[in-house]
Amino acid sequence: MAKGVKPRVKVPKTAAAGSSITIKTLISHKMESGQRKDKKTGELIPRSIINRFTCEFNGKSVIEIDIEPAVSTNPYFQFDATVPEAGDFVFTWYDDDGSVYDATKSVAIG
Repeated sequence: MAKGVKPRVKVPKTAAAGSSITIKTLISHKMESGQRKDKKTGELIPRSIINRFTCEFNGKSVIEIDIEPAVSTNPYFQFDATVPEAGDFVFTWYDDDGSVYDATKSVAIG
C-alpha cells in the first residue's frame, strides 16, 4: 500500500430526480512511472500508479477509466452523472501494488 494515499470526492448532497450532476474526484498519490531514478542510489524507482478508476451508482456502472503511467501525480477526474433516484455513488481506485481505495457518497432526491 502506497503511503499517504487519500481519496477525495465532491458530490452534491441532493439532486432532482433525473437531473445531471457534476462529480469531482481526486486521489493523493505519487504516481511513480517506473522510469525515474533515485537520486541517492541511482536505482530505478519501481512503478507505482493508480491504474484504474471506477464509479458506480446503486450498483450500476457510471464510468470506468484505465489509467496509464503518463498521468500526473494526484489524478483528478470530473464528470457528469444522471441521478434517477436517491442512492449511493461508490468510487474505487486500483493501485499497481494490489491496494484498493474507495469512497462512498450518498445523494438524496430533493
